[in-house]
Amino acid sequence: MRGATGIGSLPGTDIDEAARVVVGELPELPHVPELPARGVGADLVGRTAGLLVDLAIEVITSGYRVTPRPGRDHRRAVDLLRGDLDAFDEALERAGAQPSVVKVQAAGPWTLMSNIELMRGHRVLTDRGAVKEFSESLAEGLRLHAAEVAKRTRAKVVVQLDEPGLPAVLRGLLPTPSKLGTVPAVPEPDARAVLATVIEALGEHEVVVHCCAPQPPLTLLREAGATAIAFDATLVKGAETLDEIGETWEAGTTLALGLVPSIDPGAPVSLKDVGERAFTLVDRLGFPRSILAEKALPTPTCGLAGATSGWVKRALSLTRDLSSAFQEPPEGW
Repeated sequence: MRGATGIGSLPGTDIDEAARVVVGELPELPHVPELPARGVGADLVGRTAGLLVDLAIEVITSGYRVTPRPGRDHRRAVDLLRGDLDAFDEALERAGAQPSVVKVQAAGPWTLMSNIELMRGHRVLTDRGAVKEFSESLAEGLRLHAAEVAKRTRAKVVVQLDEPGLPAVLRGLLPTPSKLGTVPAVPEPDARAVLATVIEALGEHEVVVHCCAPQPPLTLLREAGATAIAFDATLVKGAETLDEIGETWEAGTTLALGLVPSIDPGAPVSLKDVGERAFTLVDRLGFPRSILAEKALPTPTCGLAGATSGWVKRALSLTRDLSSAFQEPPEGW
């Protein structure tokens, strides 16, 4: 996996423009854009729920809930994603682009199951049978989705699993639907096993797991079989996290380092401003700087849904230039 890429989300509701920007700014590893501002079915959970095989969801006051049969909300998610793939195809064609690798994104199993309720009102992740059913359904849906994108683009497809909710799942921080208590913590071995089931089902597809929490569970994600782990590198602190980063690189796992601000910081940002953190990290851990070219790729710190259209282009341009700097560090860095 080489080049620069985005996390997934962009601002606005114009999918044709979003696809054009991604294809233009990230030619080596473009991704199918997500536009959560379009509402139900375009957000991370609703969009992923539309990929589930033989399971359907509907919108309720508190979020999403399992429903016996597909209805309007489920169909909207399916239709939006189909339109997004059409727009991505068209953007590639108009640009005359034929990337060898493209990326798709979806919620990982734990973030998905944290945000969908069963018919009786409990979160999916609290029911062992439902956990098995949902993880298998998600794995099959992702496999079919990746196969369709590969057929459309004639490119190798990387699948990104977004797990922003995983740390809360592991620490028992999720509130119950009544808000009167918290859902019991999921033991690490159980969390790792479910994630591994989904990753293994994707077979030959490389899998990136993204977690933008301050202390992402790097070891768990690596041991679950992630090809690469994406995280916000600007939040890294503490010896324990640094040790995990070093162990992850030593194990041969690629790190997607979130370095470029996901919203306009309101002050000029240079390539060196965003890049120095990566080189300082490598130096501090005692790795040769060449590891950035071999086992790292730059990304924005998180999704760009909250950015202005101007900052999106600037952020993706910085990310792309940072990829070049990883290959050949500028003099004086």
